[in-house]
Amino acid sequence: MHAALEKAKAAHAGQVRNGSGGMPYFEHPVRVAALLDEHGYAEEVLAAALLHDVVEDSETTLDELREQFGGEVAGLVGAMTDDESIDDYRTRKAEHRERVAAAPVESLAIYGADKLTNSIALRAAYAEEGDAVRGEFKVPLELKLEIWEADLALLREKAAELPFLDELEAELSRLRACLEAPAPH
Repeated sequence: MHAALEKAKAAHAGQVRNGSGGMPYFEHPVRVAALLDEHGYAEEVLAAALLHDVVEDSETTLDELREQFGGEVAGLVGAMTDDESIDDYRTRKAEHRERVAAAPVESLAIYGADKLTNSIALRAAYAEEGDAVRGEFKVPLELKLEIWEADLALLREKAAELPFLDELEAELSRLRACLEAPAPH
């Protein structure tokens, strides 16, 4: 676990998470892993949660992760990694959802914890920064929310036993209300 923490810290060094109010990127995977740890997930799942964005957001490869952390961790990270060769955001996210749906349930747990921590951070940043936070993203926040709601529907269908789905649903509803209300200044 310590090795995964150090790898994630090094991979995300100097990065800032979009839509987080300036949070160092590294805090995001730590929050995802902490949420899963609260619910008793195994060490391999926690390691994969810490590493879930390193292939997308650093020079790290899945092969390197497989060598260092084993096939299970690399497989979970692979399921969590967007296929950047797909340009269209909706299409890329739909492909990712299909891949996660076909992966082990532990991938769905990481995926759900990722969406929950993302939506909490985005709602807090939106409350703090207002519409200025929109400039941190390549797609409209309404589209991002639409995708996350589709992700929640997938999680309800494929992994209804996940312990934080109600919290995710409530958080997405709060985020929708924020986005539909007049923007704070």
